[in-house]
Amino acid sequence: MSDRPFWADEDYAARKPLRVHGGVQIHSTRGTIARTWWSARFIGVLEELGVGGRLSRGRTYARSGQIVSLDVDAGAAVALVQGTRPAPYRVRIGLRVWDKEQWARAEQALADDAFYAATLLAGGMPTEIVELLDGLGLSLFPDASGELSMDCSCPDVTVPCKHLAAVFYLLAERFDADPFELLALRGRDRETLLANLRERRGTAATEREPSAPPASVPPLSEVLDRFYDAAPAGVTPPRPPVTSPDAVLDQVPELPARVRGSSVTDLLRPAYRELAADD
Repeated sequence: MSDRPFWADEDYAARKPLRVHGGVQIHSTRGTIARTWWSARFIGVLEELGVGGRLSRGRTYARSGQIVSLDVDAGAAVALVQGTRPAPYRVRIGLRVWDKEQWARAEQALADDAFYAATLLAGGMPTEIVELLDGLGLSLFPDASGELSMDCSCPDVTVPCKHLAAVFYLLAERFDADPFELLALRGRDRETLLANLRERRGTAATEREPSAPPASVPPLSEVLDRFYDAAPAGVTPPRPPVTSPDAVLDQVPELPARVRGSSVTDLLRPAYRELAADD
């Protein structure tokens, strides 16, 4: 009898994973999965690890619905991924949580700048946030060798395995739809962060504003067309969050119908991009 473990045999490696009914399936059936800069940056961490073919196999797992469940909480994303064995594998991707003092500094810096506060409150993630946090000694994204921990109960000794790669891709698509899940891994859920930003913004405004406005200040409705003309140097209007023109399609459940082998969502994407290009 061979001393090699059974999972190293070519026959075992060639087996297809067991089908999952009602599994968590990503919407993207082909092409790029990460459609926003923040989720692409997260996937970049996986690519930096140089896992070769496991990336493509992980995408296949994610697209075919092999992920049974996924829970994102402070410090970790935990998933069950169905492989070739009857019992799903337990996958955990861990990320160091910022402590109370670090989050206080981050929230104050975000609240002090109206642009960051407005973009986050509108559900976006400004690219400049990376530089702001770097200046505080904090990194929004993990690096490939330090803060990130990865574990899977499968017998594959290589990390990340295809099951971990599948969860990375599912996380990236979830980050596309909700960038606050990335911040949740660092220890702040959406509701808590936004409530803290509103409180810090409100406190700062109360400290700055006089008890009664000067009589010479006209109503806002009379100066909307020139509101920013007299703004102090360096003040620019808030910018809306930058999103892909077809991002709305990622929020729509995939239709069961297919046209010539392609999903309805994929067929609609070129039209959305063309409309955006005509603006």
